[in-house]
Amino acid sequence: MNTDLLHLLRDVRRDLDGDVALEQLAGRTGASRFQFHRAFSSALGETPKRFVQRLRLEQAAGRLMGGVGSVLEIALACGFASHEVFSRAFRRQYGCTPVSYRAAALARLTAAARAEHIAFSATIGPCVRLYHLSLHPPYRKANMPVLSITREERAEQPVLLIRRRIPRTQLAGMLAECFGKLFTHCQKAGLPLAGWPLARYVAMGPGMWTVEAAMPVATPVAGEGEMEAGVLPGGPVALGIHAGPYDQLPETNAAIEKWIETNGLRVAGPPWESYVTDPGEHPDPADWRTEVFWPLER
Repeated sequence: MNTDLLHLLRDVRRDLDGDVALEQLAGRTGASRFQFHRAFSSALGETPKRFVQRLRLEQAAGRLMGGVGSVLEIALACGFASHEVFSRAFRRQYGCTPVSYRAAALARLTAAARAEHIAFSATIGPCVRLYHLSLHPPYRKANMPVLSITREERAEQPVLLIRRRIPRTQLAGMLAECFGKLFTHCQKAGLPLAGWPLARYVAMGPGMWTVEAAMPVATPVAGEGEMEAGVLPGGPVALGIHAGPYDQLPETNAAIEKWIETNGLRVAGPPWESYVTDPGEHPDPADWRTEVFWPLER
């Protein structure tokens, strides 16, 4: 994927009510309709039309969960022509009516949990398949990507996860697929998000890795299919702030391991990465930030 497409995604998400027809979007990239459609679908895992429709529905779901405005007002504000068109599209996406979705959220979730979920879903949704993406041509920074390494105490965090055993070369594709599945499930089920997508590296061999793609949630949830309920352990961690593209994350992990040894500390479990910057909102990889956690023994 190249940064030109990231810039376009940022513009589209900021102007969902504007001209987002395929021909207009392709023209902004200088590609033909066919070339643009193929490149977009390959990078995002969905067509441009489906991408815009999904973002409009997710925006509407957030407004419904917020409890402000009638269904018609929300439908029109999110780019739908009528109450009927919106309700049909919403039912296809979420499996229920807008009214029942709002009622369930207001009954089950606190105002604070709903507000946090709305904020995270609005940011994560547009780029849920772009975390840990590879850039073409490769983008490199000349400087060391580690901004800081500190010791912190973390509270236990419930997550919903998918665990896969994969070749290392399949990591980016696996995370894109699994983050999409987890996010979609949380949206449809009204499960409140409580943090950024993350990857935990359970086992890393010379050929195969065991990796967990996870979404933090506000309360413990039940698993479904290959999605499992899990928890990030509470306690002390070494926290490294990584700056720049994801392909330099091994350098940050190596720096954290060295910092742990230098300070006479011991690792207590598998590390994880939290992708705290939205690539679709920040197209320049120099602006990307990743929090890297290594749990420590007390």
